[in-house]
Amino acid sequence: MDASQLVASLEDAFHRVRGENAPLSDKLKYIADEVRRLSPVFADAVEAFVGRLEEVAAGSLAPAVGDAMPPFLLPDEEGRLTDLARLLRVGPVAIAFIRGHWCPYCRLNAAGLAEAEEALRPLQLVAISAETQKYTREIKREAKAAFPFLSDVDNGYALALNLAIWVPDDMSALIAAAGWDVPSYQGGEAWILPVPSVFVVDQEGIVRFRHVDPDYRRRLEPSVLIEAAEAFRALR
Repeated sequence: MDASQLVASLEDAFHRVRGENAPLSDKLKYIADEVRRLSPVFADAVEAFVGRLEEVAAGSLAPAVGDAMPPFLLPDEEGRLTDLARLLRVGPVAIAFIRGHWCPYCRLNAAGLAEAEEALRPLQLVAISAETQKYTREIKREAKAAFPFLSDVDNGYALALNLAIWVPDDMSALIAAAGWDVPSYQGGEAWILPVPSVFVVDQEGIVRFRHVDPDYRRRLEPSVLIEAAEAFRALR
């Protein structure tokens, strides 16, 4: 199977599994299994790439529970600046880093967060990727989300949080051959992506929960984030 066929087949797989009444982890595994079935070469490259990230514990130096969350001021999908400090004056914030609109795992992740948004009150959700607004609008629209999708220009905020990773030539060549032009989606030339992660920050700006996993095929279940929201509701 050539690269373009892989993308088309994964698109079909995404639409098949998105509407299933199943945990997010099951949907993500379905996509990973389809990658393995459709292109063992691509799947083997992913295993090697993820293995290297796990070996160096990519993302482990990001803010931990009890640390202060560094501030951000980033444009949303419509170009409006979103300020973490201003959000925190309203209530606690859940920050989700995703790779982008092209990634089927991120698309399922975004849809899962959108479905859980009401149950997450009083948490205010924001999603962050390095993509330009053309693509943050696209993933927000597909996810049917109400929360903002922010553009982390040049992965600056992810770099500041020790979440940014460089995609090596062997992996970037395969991604590009599949038709995913990641640097152009980000408005640049670098093959840099964030480690998918979630941080829950209280109104004092302190991290109260975090989930960081260098294997981008795994994501935080929305039900776990809902439990974190329940803990905040219990304090009211």
